[in-house]
Amino acid sequence: MQFEKEKTQKSFKQRLALKSSVAKETLSEFLGTFIMIVLGCGTVAQAVLSRGHFGGVVTVNVGFAMAVVMAIYVTGGVSGGHINPAVSFAMCLFGRMKWYKLPFYVGAQFLGAFVGAAALFGIYYDGLMAFAGGKLLIVGENATAHIFATYPAPYLSLVNAFADQVLSTMFLLMIVFAIFDSRNLGVPKGLEPVVIGLLIIVLSSSLGLNTGCAMNPARDLSPRLFTALAGWGFEVFTAGNNFWWVPVVGPLVGAVIGGLVYVLLIEIHHPDSDPDFKAESSDDKQDKFELSVVM
Repeated sequence: MQFEKEKTQKSFKQRLALKSSVAKETLSEFLGTFIMIVLGCGTVAQAVLSRGHFGGVVTVNVGFAMAVVMAIYVTGGVSGGHINPAVSFAMCLFGRMKWYKLPFYVGAQFLGAFVGAAALFGIYYDGLMAFAGGKLLIVGENATAHIFATYPAPYLSLVNAFADQVLSTMFLLMIVFAIFDSRNLGVPKGLEPVVIGLLIIVLSSSLGLNTGCAMNPARDLSPRLFTALAGWGFEVFTAGNNFWWVPVVGPLVGAVIGGLVYVLLIEIHHPDSDPDFKAESSDDKQDKFELSVVM
């Protein structure tokens, strides 16, 4: 009887288990981005809806970074825990991931962020309705749209905003490349997500004033689209002098520059370089652990 039960359970698990590595990685990126948005944007929601009584800039900076850490721990061993189209794009560009995987990763990341925003909206629905008398506002002291997506400071020009996103994402990718460079100081295995969390804390604390330090097209665009559909209206795309495209395009440019800076100034100058290193780093098993993240 017990043997039959175990056999049934095993066959059920085998039927559920995905066979395709791309399918596994796609599902992993979806879940990781979902976790990041619910827990990360949740820190913003708690601070905003409590009017600062249950959070502020410190809890948001630390909480969002820890949300990324948790997301990477859940997904890093399967897909690398990129949870960011800019990271995935840089991985492909620098030979650390095969190009055919990029559409699957990016699609999963955008979908995961959208579903994450919807879940957070559901959890805090009553709080959102009570916050401004049932109004869902984009600007003003009772604004709540910035819980889900980033918006520029009032003084900021689009040129300055774009430069901000390029620079912050450049630092993100440059340092992440260093963290996963086995020929540099490196990080003890298993602690990479924690160090990435520390990286996000310092980026948010130093370069977060202008735009909120999105550094992630999926983290910003998908929740923004959700807010447009959920009641804030499509003004979320015109607010801030049509700012919406800046946290989408800026991180992609910054990721390329960051990876290029690290490769040209550090990686290619390592002594006793292994000619097989590049080939190894693009192997299917290796790219699972090559890189990760961001807000």
